[in-house]
Amino acid sequence: MSDRWIEETFHADWRVSLRATEVLHEVKTDHQHVVIFENPTWGKVLMLDGVTQLSTSDEIVYHEMMAHVPLMAHPNPENVLVIGGGDGGVLREVLRHSSVKKAVLVEIDREVIDTALKFYPQIPKGAFDDPRTEILITNGLEYVANTDDKFDCIIVDSSEPIGPSAVLHTKEFFADCKRCLAKGGVLVTQNGLAQLFPDHLAGTTRVFASLFEHVAPYMCHQPCYFGGLFALNLATDEAAFTGVDCKTLATRAAERLSSHLHYWTPSLHQGAFAFPADLERVVNEAITAGRSGDDRGYDATASV
Repeated sequence: MSDRWIEETFHADWRVSLRATEVLHEVKTDHQHVVIFENPTWGKVLMLDGVTQLSTSDEIVYHEMMAHVPLMAHPNPENVLVIGGGDGGVLREVLRHSSVKKAVLVEIDREVIDTALKFYPQIPKGAFDDPRTEILITNGLEYVANTDDKFDCIIVDSSEPIGPSAVLHTKEFFADCKRCLAKGGVLVTQNGLAQLFPDHLAGTTRVFASLFEHVAPYMCHQPCYFGGLFALNLATDEAAFTGVDCKTLATRAAERLSSHLHYWTPSLHQGAFAFPADLERVVNEAITAGRSGDDRGYDATASV
């Protein structure tokens, strides 16, 4: 049987195909198309609705930067909410912090969790069974709109703004996230390939600037997300969270973590907030617009 080439279909003007030496799982759930396959370079790969979500060869980059940047910025994160992230990678990193007493994972599709446990259990590494973990299979938009719980950190580990994840990129959703933050809380979400699609970064930054006192996008290099630097976005009302010095970050890591990390370091944490000139202008203009009342979010189906 010949190999199958599986193509990303999210981008309108270009395609990337990955060779599947073996398709391990493929199903159309009530919410999305899920496919998991083996690739000699990337290991096991998960795609949702034609968008690469993770590969076992480099998932550590995204998951460490998604979790440790906001958590290390916070002096004592105890209660954490993860929306999406059914593969368990962000949850795994959250639970590495000894300060965390409770981590709630809200995932709309149980299939994502079940496939992680079956096909790449090395990613969650027992995080789903940790006594501090609470798993809720429900819509993240509805959860933050209705819960009375408060969190020190909310991590929105969503896929691209299509399908069931589209609502997780709206001002309505982010406003409800802010309502769910405890005093001094911090919110993080992903903003896609910033160099190719700066409108995504600009849209979220405008919304964040209209809701929070401080907005601080940051970046990582995620090899399996083809197309350049990958952006994440942090929002908080605490000024100190966006400029924590290396010494403090190192002290927090030493106090909280019992084992070393593979990607995040204090200096990388600080450097992640430094942007190329063109993107720095995008961010600054979006913050100014958000402060002035322009709170347009990002719509993947139309230009902002």
